[in-house]
Amino acid sequence: MKHEKDPNGETAVLIVDMIGDFGFENGDELFAHALPIARRIAAFKERATQASVPVIYVNDNYHKWKDDFKATMRAAESSNRGKQIATILRPGPEDYYVLKPQRSGFFGTPLNFLLESLHVSKLIVTGITTDMCVLFTAHDAYMRGFTVSVPSNCTAAADVNDHKSALRLLSRIADANINDSDTIMFR
Repeated sequence: MKHEKDPNGETAVLIVDMIGDFGFENGDELFAHALPIARRIAAFKERATQASVPVIYVNDNYHKWKDDFKATMRAAESSNRGKQIATILRPGPEDYYVLKPQRSGFFGTPLNFLLESLHVSKLIVTGITTDMCVLFTAHDAYMRGFTVSVPSNCTAAADVNDHKSALRLLSRIADANINDSDTIMFR
């Protein structure tokens, strides 16, 4: 039986893997889709921040076990593509961050503990890639009893068809709301 979170609990926004140098396989293709969603995520993040909704950066640590989030930001800013997105999505002092070793933001991280301490029951998952890290994180959130939204206009994959397939899958298997971010209202 799945543990149910408080349906009246708080909401949090996750920004998954947007901070990076895009110097990996399919990095060019992914960057072409990530740059436009970075702007939409930034606008959505601003709305969340104004509503006092916590924003949590959940980012790959790229197997750099001695790095922290500041080092991840510096590495992203050392590349032209990474710097463009890092400039748009620069974390504020009120934001949280979690580094992850694998695709799910929950696997091997303190994310669940952070969400519990913030009394979160509803998660809005944004970022890249829809068909990998966003998919795994949103699915794991659902398995932990969170209500999940994955705004289709705030996520991307290297391939548009993979993006659409992952959203359909999340809607079907995780009961995720996949409507655009402008349909999401904060209390």
